[in-house]
Amino acid sequence: MTTPNDVPVLASIRHSTGVLELNRPKALNSLNPEMIDIIAGALERWRDDDRVTQVLITSRSPKAFCAGGDVRHARELIVEGEHAPVDEFFRREYAMNNLIGTYPKPYIAVMDGIVMGGGLGVSAHGSHRVITERAWASMPEMAIGYVTDVGISWSSQHAWPDSSPAIGAFIGLTGYRLTAADMLYLGLATHFVNNPDAFAEAVVEVGIDAALAKHAVSHKGESALAHMVPDIDATFGEGSWMLIDAALNNHPNHDYVEVVRGLMAKASPSAVVATAELFDANRTAPTLREGLDNEQTLGEVIRREPDFAEGVRAVLVDKTQDAQFTPAHSAESYRKWLS
Repeated sequence: MTTPNDVPVLASIRHSTGVLELNRPKALNSLNPEMIDIIAGALERWRDDDRVTQVLITSRSPKAFCAGGDVRHARELIVEGEHAPVDEFFRREYAMNNLIGTYPKPYIAVMDGIVMGGGLGVSAHGSHRVITERAWASMPEMAIGYVTDVGISWSSQHAWPDSSPAIGAFIGLTGYRLTAADMLYLGLATHFVNNPDAFAEAVVEVGIDAALAKHAVSHKGESALAHMVPDIDATFGEGSWMLIDAALNNHPNHDYVEVVRGLMAKASPSAVVATAELFDANRTAPTLREGLDNEQTLGEVIRREPDFAEGVRAVLVDKTQDAQFTPAHSAESYRKWLS
């Protein structure tokens, strides 16, 4: 018999709110195919359901909103030579990201705790992105030999009011951990609340506008990222990794360069080259869907290279942090796949 604790996403309608509760706490709500199907299926049903005026997504985990996608399972399939189901998993995840980004009703994400990778994919494209002091976010794909995905290589350049192509590339290429203050500074987060549970309940009871009026408060913290913006603009505003790397080598702020080099010390060289090309291509991609298409195409290429399986092994399977990455491939080998 299936109980609510066995269901990885609880989908329900409460009053006029479609509620999605991420419910895979032992895996920090890492998204698997079943979770993607539940979320996407609920959103499709509720889109034209007049009973539902808004959607709320929250987490039942005390530690995380969502720590990413289940790439450990993807690696297992790839090691066995089963690429097709992995390609389909990512295709469905990116379709869900686009559905969220184009949803016609308010989509409210309450982010409390860890928000990494796929966790940003189910939150950062919504209309209301509400965080707490415990929230922090990152895109750590370089360490597992992958590319910045779930639409963040596009939205960090186009959809966050105070971000930019340089800041987006910096976040993706370094895996920099964004604090609550950083998320608010960039506009990745739209509002801040002290009590996420009380806020979520108010959203259901009185609607998003009244809930924000009652619970949203100003954040007192200072964004460390904001102080780095001049340096980021001077170094990550270039297109290819070769140009970014040269800008870093010539940059006069050696303390900043040392921080960047430290953040990237365990990155896959090929993933870095590929991701710089992805960000460059998505600077001019006109829509989220087209940005996701570039991620999907390049992701299929890089998942067939050895660094992805090796990076996931070192970071998430064995947890030894000792990935033996291959030398970097050329930018041209990735650029040709991008529109």
